[in-house]
Amino acid sequence: MRTIPQHPEPEIAEEWDAGTMGCGELLLELRNRLKQIPGRTIKLVALDPGAPEDIPAWCRLTRNELLRHEPETGAFWIRSRSEW
Repeated sequence: MRTIPQHPEPEIAEEWDAGTMGCGELLLELRNRLKQIPGRTIKLVALDPGAPEDIPAWCRLTRNELLRHEPETGAFWIRSRSEW
């Protein structure tokens, strides 16, 4: 399992509670939301069991920066890449 750096909580542009939404649908919606806030940060709460593995991998593949993850709350802070 890969270690995620734990930056202090950054200023957020948007908060989104995706609840137990499945990762396929969640990642499509996350992409749309991040495109609306280039260079800014979203705080996402994702409780799907696959999220702790899927979201970091998706961020690496899409060049969006995973700033922080709190496993106990299911929260992820993701900075949208500047250029879309």
